[in-house]
Amino acid sequence: MKLLFAIVSDEDSNILADNLNREGFGTTKLCSSGGFLKSGNTTFLIATDDTKVDRALGIIGDTCKSRRRMIAPEKLPGSFGAFNMAMPIEVNVGGATVFTLNIEQFLKL
Repeated sequence: MKLLFAIVSDEDSNILADNLNREGFGTTKLCSSGGFLKSGNTTFLIATDDTKVDRALGIIGDTCKSRRRMIAPEKLPGSFGAFNMAMPIEVNVGGATVFTLNIEQFLKL
């Protein structure tokens, strides 16, 4: 068996949960937050048979697409007011980060 840790954007979490459950994958959702934009993320724990890992990864990849967003940069520490008026920048958000681990034992109690 394998355990997938899938870290996805909050925007994608509900539809991902629906898509995984529709295909028979049980999930546990944990609230988490990202470091780059300090935006909300959801971490999914998915335990599955080795033969179904590719299908789970396919669902995650199809559901959690990367997209571009414009953000307004915050003022840098030590800046001097008007001299730090930066233009909004475009960044990639969304997508998924997935870790796959071997499960030594799986129990439902």
